[in-house]
Parts: sequence; structure tokens; C-alpha cells
Amino acid sequence: MLIGEVARRSGVSARMLRHYESLGLLRPSGRTGSGYREYSGEDIRRIFHIESLRSLGLSLREIGRALDDPGFTPSALVDDLIRQTRERIAAETDLLTRLRRIDAAEPAGWEDVLQVVAVLQALGSKSPAARQRAALSAGDEVPVEALVEAVLRETEPNVAGALRWALARSGADGTALLTKGLDSPVPAVRERAVRSLAELAGDEPTAHLRDALAHPDVVVRGHAALALGTRGVADAIPVLIDMIVDGRNDTDAADALSVLASDTPTADRIADGLVNRLGTGAGAGAAQRLPEVGGPAGHSTHGTTEAPARVRLTQSLADIPGDTASRALIELSQDADRAVAVTATYLLRLRDTH
Repeated sequence: MLIGEVARRSGVSARMLRHYESLGLLRPSGRTGSGYREYSGEDIRRIFHIESLRSLGLSLREIGRALDDPGFTPSALVDDLIRQTRERIAAETDLLTRLRRIDAAEPAGWEDVLQVVAVLQALGSKSPAARQRAALSAGDEVPVEALVEAVLRETEPNVAGALRWALARSGADGTALLTKGLDSPVPAVRERAVRSLAELAGDEPTAHLRDALAHPDVVVRGHAALALGTRGVADAIPVLIDMIVDGRNDTDAADALSVLASDTPTADRIADGLVNRLGTGAGAGAAQRLPEVGGPAGHSTHGTTEAPARVRLTQSLADIPGDTASRALIELSQDADRAVAVTATYLLRLRDTH
């Protein structure tokens, strides 16, 4: 079979067949009387073998070794090809992401494109200072997706704060992207997501923060409750009380409860919840008369609260107005736990002076 017919049947151009021959990769079995290359059936099979290996990403040199070296084994080469392919896919994916972000910025000209590229590169810099400058200078040209990705991966507290500020200032809606971050298998990413979500204003972020009150991650629940407390959302009360019991950001949780206690019904609900968690002691009588307010699972903790937590709960009654909190403090001033009794007595004196 002459070279032209081989090219038609194999799909490999005559020029490429000659190139294979120059490399010693394919040698025609014979020549015609006129000196034309003549390919045998075995030559045709070799061509198809070459093309098959090329489709896997092997170089022509590697193909020659694979076909001619009896001791050549494919395992190491295939592993290397897998690694190279993954790296290539990652690089192409990164390029596609950058192009999409540039497109999302709707640049009016090449100057705008260069500006977006510069900011995106700075956000990905190894220098925390460069990342922080990029966050503080980010304008409308930076797509919200880029800001969310940057804030979810940021480990430096100062840079993370700047990125959260930039995200909140951008006015773009990153709520959906941040909510996805709450489902990350990485605890640190979940915390970054909820802290960023907490700084976004509006009904939609607030709704997602409400949902986060039932999140399995206690850190996510805590940040959501603190944010909702400052927004006046009473649904956060049980989680805030849990935080005081557990000693997790208990001072911030108590402050959030004092903000929520702006009306009598809510103040009484908070006081009820705090007393219920105090458990046994002089405050137990009040606890038994008041409705239970448990954690996310709705469980009661009567009789199980440890001494340090009982002191924190008592302290949290300090800024809760109303008769319910006052009555609870009066009863707690006679508590069997001296630390609780002394704390309650001190708080009663403060209430009497105001």
C-alpha cells in the first residue's frame, strides 16, 4: 500500500508519516520499483498503535520506547501521565475561572481587563500585605465570586477582615456562595463563611443565618447566633444561652442577650431561659416554675449545669431588665453555691442603684 492510500485509510497525513519515518518510529517494509514507499499490514497496525498511544498524551520518544523496548513497562509512565494531566486540568480550570471573572466584570476596554487581572493576581499573592492592599482597594471591577473565594481561603486574620469588609462594601450578593461554604468539610472554611455571612446586610443573609442556628458545627451556630442577636432576632436566644453554659464567647453572648432584651416579653423569655439552665440550688425553685428553654435539640439541662457555668449564667442576668430577672437574682442570692450567691447579691445591689 502506497503512502497516499495509507494516509487516506489511517487519517494520518503523508507528511506525518514521513516525520515518523525520519524519527525511526515507522519504517515502510518495502519500496516499489519506482522507489515509492510501500506499507505492509504490519506497518498499518503500527501506525494505529502509534496514534493510540499519542491519544494518551505520550510523546513520540515515549511511544518509540513503548513499542520497541521489551523491558519497557507502562505503569510508571501511566502514573506520570495521570499527574501531568491533573496538573494541566488544574491550570486550564484556573485559566477558565479567571476568564469568567474578567467577563463578569464587563470590562469596557483593555485597561479595565488589566485592572481586573492585577487585582485578581494580588488577591492570590503569597504576601499577606499584598492581599490586604488588594482587598482594601477592590472596587466594582472585582467579581463577588473572587472575593468569596479569597475570604474562604484566607488564614491571616487582618487580611480576612479586610476581605469581609470588601465583600460587604461591594454591594454584590455573595450570600449563595458563602452559604455553600457552610457545607465545607473543612471547619476553618465553615467559620470563615459564617463570619462573612454575618457581615452582609439584608433579609437573605439573615434568613441563612437563622438556618445556621441548627447547623451541626457548634462554631457556625455560635457566630450565627451572635450576628442574629445584634439584629434583634429572638430565635438566637437558645444558642446564645448554650454559649454561656459552654463558655464559648460567653461575654459576647451575654451582650447579645442584653441587646435582645429590649422589650418585656423578650427580657422575661431570656431570664426564664437563663434560670432554667442554672439547674439545682437555690435557683431550682424558680427554674421549676419557668418554661424550659433548651439548646438546638430542645433538651433540658436541669441539674446538669456545672458550677462555673452557673456563675456565668447568673452574671448574664445582670443586663436583663424586668421583674423576672430581679426575682431570679433574689432567689439566687440564697443559692447553696457561694459563688453564685455572692454574684447574685452583687448584681442586686447594682440594680438597686440604677
